[in-house]
Amino acid sequence: MKKRVIIWTSIFTSVLTAMATFFGFFVTNRLMYMKKKENDFILNREITSKRLDEAWFNAVNKTEQWIESKNGYSLKAIFVEPLETNNYVVICHGVTENKINSLRFVRMFERLGFNSVVYDHRRHGDSGGKTTSFGFYEKIDLQSIVEAVRERAGKNAVLGIHGESMGAATTLLYGGSIIDDADFYISDCAFSDFEQQVYHIMTQTTPLRTSLAIRFANLFLKLRDGYTLNLVSPIDVIDKIEKPVLFIHSLQDDFILPKMTEDLYEKKQGPKTLKLFDIGEHAKSFNENSKEYEQVVADFLQENGLLNKK
Repeated sequence: MKKRVIIWTSIFTSVLTAMATFFGFFVTNRLMYMKKKENDFILNREITSKRLDEAWFNAVNKTEQWIESKNGYSLKAIFVEPLETNNYVVICHGVTENKINSLRFVRMFERLGFNSVVYDHRRHGDSGGKTTSFGFYEKIDLQSIVEAVRERAGKNAVLGIHGESMGAATTLLYGGSIIDDADFYISDCAFSDFEQQVYHIMTQTTPLRTSLAIRFANLFLKLRDGYTLNLVSPIDVIDKIEKPVLFIHSLQDDFILPKMTEDLYEKKQGPKTLKLFDIGEHAKSFNENSKEYEQVVADFLQENGLLNKK
């Protein structure tokens, strides 16, 4: 009898271990290797929606450049320079997208007096890197991009960083935990805490409703990619950013809840602006409110003495 109990206990333990291992690999695979949109799909979508003027893009002064990341791979960037100015904005796209998706913001910044740099995050577009880390490694890539822009534009140039979704979280993590050296930041629909964000998505898309699942995810993520979810937390570093930050979100966003941006805004010290649009799903504030969006950015730059600076 005792031997039978031991056998069944061993079997039960093995099954639980196998289930935990399967779950850990399943969740971390979904994060590390999130399915990306095809490059051709993004290009055709942007052209069809008229957010990208193909004739303009073919004619505009631009330079493609490979930039070496401190993480040990190359990042593909495009310096789009329609203006004779040393003032630049680096634009960071969201997860599953690429640099082509960032081009819709370039014309806006051109009208506001800035050249732009768009680039592919790690594992996206043409850039290297094996995994997506939602800002943990991407913030280090962004440092390399900013350094390249500073080298090209000069240390006295006005330099801003605009990020959307994962790109916004990356922007805030860079400014708050690496170096606050941009002149301004624009955070469009960032998550405030990645652990909370993963739990939110998990409860919306799976039957899992326990924080134990997050613990397993953290364990396997640490083993497989060298970090845990709680280390991707803009809310923990936002108060380290002294430069002006414009926070943008859409109230209709049910993927990353607007409350996350409100929390970031509340904790940010120093110059800051918050704009919540009534219309727009996740990462569509600009698409649905382009004229008002541009005016919000222009007002933000004007209020902080950054508009029309040479």
